[in-house]
This record gives sequence, C-alpha cells and structure tokens, in this order.
Amino acid sequence: MKNISKVKGMLFCAALSMCCSCNHTSTEFSVTMTDRPDRMEQNPNYANNRSPLQPSHFLKLPVGSIKPEGWLRKYLELQRDGLTGHLNEISAWLEKENNAWLTNGGDHGWEEVPYWLKGYGNLAYILGDENMINEAKTWIEAAINSQRPDGSFGPINMKGDKPELWAQMIMLWCLQSYYEYTNDSRVLTLMTNFFKWELSLPDDKFLEDYWENSRGGDNLLSVYWLYNKTGESFLLELAEKIHRNTADWTRPSTLPNWHNVNVAQCFREPATYYMLDKDSALLAASYNVHHLIRRTFGQVPGGMFGSDENCRMGYIDPRQGVETCGMVEQMASDEIMLRMTGDPFWAEHCEDVAFNTYPAATMPDFKALRYITCPNHVISDSKNHHPGIDNSGPFLAMNPFSSRCCQHNHAQGWPYYTEHLVLATPDNGAALALYASCKATMKVGDGQQIAIHEETNYPFDEVIRLTVQTDKEVEFPLYLRIPTWANQAQIHINGQKVTTPVTSGQYACIRRTWKNDDKVELTLPMQLSLRTWQVNKNSVSVNYGPLTMSLKIREKYVKSDSKETAIGDSQWQKDADASQWPTYEIYPDSPWNYSLVLNKDNALKDFKVIKKQWPADNFPFTQESVPLEIKTVGRQIPSWKVDQYGLCHELPEADAPKREKEEITLIPMGAARLRISAFPNTYE
Repeated sequence: MKNISKVKGMLFCAALSMCCSCNHTSTEFSVTMTDRPDRMEQNPNYANNRSPLQPSHFLKLPVGSIKPEGWLRKYLELQRDGLTGHLNEISAWLEKENNAWLTNGGDHGWEEVPYWLKGYGNLAYILGDENMINEAKTWIEAAINSQRPDGSFGPINMKGDKPELWAQMIMLWCLQSYYEYTNDSRVLTLMTNFFKWELSLPDDKFLEDYWENSRGGDNLLSVYWLYNKTGESFLLELAEKIHRNTADWTRPSTLPNWHNVNVAQCFREPATYYMLDKDSALLAASYNVHHLIRRTFGQVPGGMFGSDENCRMGYIDPRQGVETCGMVEQMASDEIMLRMTGDPFWAEHCEDVAFNTYPAATMPDFKALRYITCPNHVISDSKNHHPGIDNSGPFLAMNPFSSRCCQHNHAQGWPYYTEHLVLATPDNGAALALYASCKATMKVGDGQQIAIHEETNYPFDEVIRLTVQTDKEVEFPLYLRIPTWANQAQIHINGQKVTTPVTSGQYACIRRTWKNDDKVELTLPMQLSLRTWQVNKNSVSVNYGPLTMSLKIREKYVKSDSKETAIGDSQWQKDADASQWPTYEIYPDSPWNYSLVLNKDNALKDFKVIKKQWPADNFPFTQESVPLEIKTVGRQIPSWKVDQYGLCHELPEADAPKREKEEITLIPMGAARLRISAFPNTYE
C-alpha cells in the first residue's frame, strides 16, 4: 500500500509541476502547494455545475453536514436563544395573522419573512433543533402551497403592471436549503414552474424594481442551482434573460447605485454570469468592483467600507460605518466567490469581516443589534447623527426592533459561515478554507463516508488540529488554506513534520491513503503587523494574524425603552414585552482619542502581546472574555473630540498637539463595541 501511495503521489506531483512546488516527506503521503484545486475532475459524491456551466473549484456540503463546536457553536446558540430564535415572537413583520406568506392577500412580511427564514432555517438544520425545524417548516409549507397555476408563488406585489419579485428571490434560497436538508421534490417542482413563469414575462416587466434589479444575481444563482439538479435547457435561456435585465455591475466607475448592501451583494453578479458566458472580463469585473470600493471608500480596517446607507464622496473617514445587512451579505458573497473561483483571497476577506466587523454589530447575548457599525465608533446612542452618517434616525443604538432589514437579515451570517468550514473538491477530496472547530461528515474518494473533526480556538490561537475518522482506508486529497499573513506555517501528519515548504496565500494539498484517527496539525504563526491607510491621513491599524486590534475603551451600557428608541419603520407584535428586549446605548467611560506611538527604527518595538485564559463560556467576543490583548504606548490628542453630529470626529492631522506618552491596551476589534481601530500615529 505504501509503495502504491508513493507512486500515486509522484504522478500527482509530476502533473502539477508546472504550477506548484512538491516534495515527498515520506512514502505515506505527498504534500504540494497549489493556488486552488483543479476544477476539471468529476466528483461522483457531490455534483458540480452541469455543462455548459463552468465547474466550481469547491462544492458546498448539504446544510447540516457540518456541526460547529467551540466559540462558533456558542455563537449559534446565542442566536437561537436571542434575536434570531425569537424574532417570530416579537417582530410585527413575522406575525402570523394576515401575514403575506401565510394568507392570500396578507398585508405584511413580504420581505422580512424570507430574510429571517434563510438564516433561521439553516440555523435550525445545523443545530438539529426540532422546534425550530418545525417552525421553519410552517413557513416553507406555506410558500410551497402558495404556488398558483401560472407558476408564480408567494405574495403578489405589483408595481404598476410589473410584478416585484425580490421577496421570492430570497425565499428561493430558503427552499434550496430546505431541499438540501429533506430532499423534498416539491421544491424542484415549485422552482421549475416559477422559472417557467419568469421566462414568460416580457423583458420590460421583469426585474424592473430597484431592489430586484440590483440583486438579480441572487436569482441567477438559484437558476444555476436548479439547472444542476434537473438539467432543463430553458433554465439557461432564463439565466441569459436575468443577466440581461439585471443592473450592470461590470463598470466599477459608474456603478448602478452606491447602496452599501447592494454593493456587498451584487458585485458578484458578473462573476456568476461568467460561469455560463465564460468571458473572463466578467470575472475581472467582480474583482474590479470589490477593489474599487475598497480603494475609494474602504481605506479602513475590518474588511468593509464607509457607506452608512450609501457611499458618498468625501465621507471616507473610519468614523463612517456600514449596515449589519451589508456585513452578512459581504460574507455570503465572499463564500460564493470562494466556491466559484477557488481563490483563497475570498476566504481571507470573509474572515476579516467575520472576526473584526460583524461581532461588534450585536450585543454579546445576541438580543439586540445596531443598524450601523463603524471602525472608529465611540458613541452608540439613539440620537440622529445625520448628515454625519447618511441615515436620519437612531441608527447607532443596540435595538432589537431596528430595523426591518438588518433585524431579520442578520440571521444568515454565522449559519452560512458554518456551512463553508469544510468543502468538497472536484477531485473527490475535502478542503478547509475557513477555520473553526467543527465536525464535518462527508463522502470522499470512491464514496467512502468520513468525518473530519477540527479542534481549534482560531482566530485567537494559531494551532488547528484535525482528526480523520473513517471505517476503512480511503485515498483522497485534503486541502488546507495557508493565509497570506502566516509566514513559516508548519504541518505535522501523525506527528511527522512535513518538509515541503509551505507557501502563504496558497493551499497545502495532502494526498495519502487515510486511516481512522489519522491526525493533521496545522500551525499558522501569528505575528504583529501594521497596515497604513494612506488615503485616511496615513492612519494605521494593528493586526495580529487575522485579527485587527482596537483601543480598549471602557464601555458604559445604559438600558432604554426599545419602543421609544426604535427606528421609525420598526414594529413589534402587540403581545411582545419590550421590557424583555431592551435597547442599550453605549457610552465611553475612558478616553478614546489616542494616537499610537511607533518606534521610528522598529515600529512595533513597544507592542507586547498578552495571551489570557480561554473563557469558560466559550465566548471570546467581549472585553471581559477576550483571550488576547496588546499593551503599547499612546498619546492623547486633546483636539480630537466628538463633533457637531455626535460622532467621533474625523481623523486629526499628523501634527495635532499631543499629551505625554502613556500605556494603552488594545483588544481584538470584534470584541470592542466602542472602538478606535484606525489610529493617528507618531513615530518617535
């Protein structure tokens, strides 16, 4: 067996010699470095895209195949016990009586129900929570049974003589997850009939409204999903029609609109259509839009960009924020782009948003969230901060009823992330591109079912331990993403160190015949680094591996009445007890206006990393529980204050007067609900 494995490993290395380095560390396995898995092989265990669609580099496992552990499971349990799991009891938009998804002619919930359900349902399937599964099924059954003879389904929402289809586009994602979990063929029937109806609509009556026109790419993905199940050729004609009638996201300098959620959600549409059209300019367009937004409005840490509703020229300081909706849609887009392209860039960007920006958008108990969160965010109150931020209203407070979109759409963030921890590959293998503790059950090789058990406290720890559990020996490749920041990463297989040079920014592919309880240990050394944001007055952010650090500001939480502080379009059920769902305003209880003092010869000389005990409750995203902090030196800038809009003032000039040096503490950005993450700096 060892000789056979060695020969196979040598042949594999020879085949890849044009694009990767290779070295045998023993006769039992081979390790190679590659940019991404070869997508041209055929995986009999998980279907890739049907021809003529281009195949994807990664294949998602059915929802429920991956069971999270550690801090990620704790996060999902907090969602279940908090806002996500109880919105159907408090949100007026989810009230069942006369709901547009449960009652013909119902008057509310057309968008909010599927927004919430696509995260709620997947959360239920992942946790195996029967009560939640049954609740999700109530809405799924209603959606299936709502289909009319012409193929349309769900609420009828006409804009003049044009049907508005955005709500249906969201519900299709809910139905797809339900099918993955149950194999209920009624989903395929409904989608087939609905897409035939869509194809019958004249172009001038199709995808004409603002939201659906911007977000046609979501509809396109659902068409691909069904085509891969049924192979019906009319679906390819519909795909062309959807792209033709969707807003043009291929020209980054003249985007159709600058709404933050649309940008985060829609930049991937050209890349999605590239899978059918095969014009590489479409793929390049999605990359171009992503990078243009970051160059212009995203010169800030945390992976997002300044668009506290819409991007506005001149509003690029790190005190500008982004909607919670925008965060979770960006994470979903990163995950989709990762599957389509295999590019590890998208995994790294997804982690940036997930670890640094998204956690601070909710209360630690997940019972309230804020509409907008900023990289430099020093007051989280219920006041109107317009025009400092684009919205007019109380958009910075942690309120369980705010607002119609983020209140419901937040639910997808961590469940979708969980579903992408372990992916199948076209060459019958497995890949880990995102890291968190979990146990994934999947088929590999010739159809052998295995489990991959991942144990780690990543991103707060640099060691990831994997155990392969299998009833019999099976040969398959295992891909591990090596982040760009991880220099001198190391891999041990059953205690034996891999001598192949491990290249950051690529995947390490381990090929071997795996036996039960084979173990892989991946070490990703985390080091301090600085990033300079030249457009924003050469401010700097401090990174430790995938984590960005923020000033530790003492946070004063003030409870207030959610009914009095909610956004204007928020509504709650008449029986909802608002006292059980309070709003929290957060105020700074220590100075926040510091510059970093950087050593002119060695910028990070005075930074000291302190690792602390892992929290007993497995939740590391609070100031009290975070297991990592950095001590360094700062100087207060007296002129840097809260401005006339009640926001952290824009970054001060480099020569602004400063006070004497003092020790300051930095903590991970995701644990800081008040934060300074982009710092003025002084080299001394």
